[in-house]
Amino acid sequence: MKKYELTKETRIINGRTLHRIKALVSFSGVDEGELGGFVEKEENLSHEGYAWVYGDARVYGDARVYGNAWVYGDARVYGDARVYGDARVYMATHLLVIGPCGSRDGFTTFFKNKDGEISVRCGCFLGTIDEFLAKVSETHGDNKHAQVYKAAVELVKVHIDLAEEEETGHD
Repeated sequence: MKKYELTKETRIINGRTLHRIKALVSFSGVDEGELGGFVEKEENLSHEGYAWVYGDARVYGDARVYGNAWVYGDARVYGDARVYGDARVYMATHLLVIGPCGSRDGFTTFFKNKDGEISVRCGCFLGTIDEFLAKVSETHGDNKHAQVYKAAVELVKVHIDLAEEEETGHD
C-alpha cells in the first residue's frame, strides 16, 4: 500500500525535477492529506515504515530514506546517501545535526562558527572539520563509523555553500 503520492508542485534543483509529496494515509504523526517535502522519484522514499520527508527538505538522485527516518528543515539528501532506522536529518541554513550515528549512536552537530568556518560537536569533541576528520581517522580508521562521519562532512560542505545550488520553478 502506498503511503504518499507525488504532487504536481515541483522544484528544479540542479537540472532535476523534484515533486512535493502528499500523505495518502495517516501514520506516526503525519496526517492523511498532509504535504511533505520534495523527492525526485518514489524510490527516494520508502512506502514502508514511518519514514517521511518534511517541509522543504529534498531527497534526490539515488538517495533513499526508509525505516523510521525523518528528513526535515532545509536538509538535502542526494547521491547514494541512505537515511534509515530512527535517523533524523535536519538542516537550517548554517546548521546540520545528524544521528544517531557513530560508535556511541549519538548526534553530531555541524555549524558555521563566528569566524565563518564550519565547526563540529561530536560527543566531547569540538573543533574544525579538518580536526574532526583527523580524529575520526585516528579513532576509527576507515570502518563503517568513519565512512558515515566522512559522508556527513561532505554533505555539510555542500549545504553551507548554497551558492552552488540552482533553484528554479515553483509550479
